[in-house]
Amino acid sequence: MKMKLHWQILIGLAAGALFGIFAAVNQLGDFTRDWVTPFGTLFVNLLRLIAMPLVFASLVTGVASLADVSKLSRMGGRTIGIYLLTTVFSITIGLLVVNFLEPGKSLPPEVSASLQASYVDQVEVRADTIEKVRDRGPLQPMVDIVPQNIVAALSENIRMLQVVFFALFFGVCLILAPNENTGTVKSLIRGMNDVIIKMVDLIMYIAPVGVFALIAGTITAVAGDDIASVLSLLNSLGFYTLVVIMGLMLHVLLVYCSFVHFFTRFSLKQFFTGIAPAQLLAFSTSSSAATLPVTMECVEDNLGVKREVASFVLPLGATINLDGTALYQAVATVFIAQALGMELNLAAQLTIVLTALLASIGTAPVPAAGIIMLVIVLESVGVPSSGIALILGVDRILDMVRTATNVTGDAAVTVLVSDAEERASARSG
Repeated sequence: MKMKLHWQILIGLAAGALFGIFAAVNQLGDFTRDWVTPFGTLFVNLLRLIAMPLVFASLVTGVASLADVSKLSRMGGRTIGIYLLTTVFSITIGLLVVNFLEPGKSLPPEVSASLQASYVDQVEVRADTIEKVRDRGPLQPMVDIVPQNIVAALSENIRMLQVVFFALFFGVCLILAPNENTGTVKSLIRGMNDVIIKMVDLIMYIAPVGVFALIAGTITAVAGDDIASVLSLLNSLGFYTLVVIMGLMLHVLLVYCSFVHFFTRFSLKQFFTGIAPAQLLAFSTSSSAATLPVTMECVEDNLGVKREVASFVLPLGATINLDGTALYQAVATVFIAQALGMELNLAAQLTIVLTALLASIGTAPVPAAGIIMLVIVLESVGVPSSGIALILGVDRILDMVRTATNVTGDAAVTVLVSDAEERASARSG
């Protein structure tokens, strides 16, 4: 009997963690970087290679198959509304947890000064990007949705929202202009979609090896050849790390589990077993975009969601539903303020809710993008953006956890919308 994919990935993850610790303890960081990490990079590159074509082909196919623009409008309004609601919930949970536990006040001033000095170079590396973020106008995210060149948009995963817009526009026009020629276009794109799905199946054969390499590479990259440095860092920022993870777990348990349990036909066991490969892959890659092909396969094949729903809800979620990132930004902002001795009143915390909501929508679904968008949130409440130096040391670890949360949220909303659409169709039929 063949072992299920999520168990294969879990074994690869555990083996990679053990090897990474062994490599860090035995000064094998260079060996791991040269001979192990490239296999993980290759695996992620393969996923990114098909992510944008998959989004375009599946979304156009899904929209065109609806054959009714009003149904698309209904599903789109429901999807965006739920995504925004879950993001507000996540930010609120993050603020409640960080204000109650106050991890920033437990950070000694000398440790704070040491962390800022240690990571000042990394802050400077991000200076150009931070400056661009700072100069963005309030409506720039809306302007960025519409691509000037669809070929250029398809070439970069950080422009996924532009591809989603073009695919929706293209699919709607296929519905509005039905004739024998557009039928040929639909058949061509459906065939393209089927081929890409098969590519996903083939790529997943090497998923355990890819995850092994990714985790091993991450551990040695963070630890270098001195595992003690990681332990020292976790000793300093361990409470902050636990607060973020606690907030993410509460959000999954209180929001996503409630949605699935009370508003869908799935049990929690069915749901989490079905999406386990996507969660583990998201944890390993720290990229919602790279995980998207697998997330789509999981909800369609394991949970039985129709392709027309999955192909619409999931790509949209990968671009605007970054609940884990939003929660992390809220916690990080208050933590940095607490560590710097700044008090944030109720008005400031409400500003965090609004700004983190907008920033999460504009965050690219790629590793470490959240740390850049955090600048917007920090500066909205007058906290120095240089304070990100306090959290950079553990950001890679938290990036993995919050990406897994993001993907879980995308899948939960997809099954919720799927069941709602089936009930609506049954009533209208």
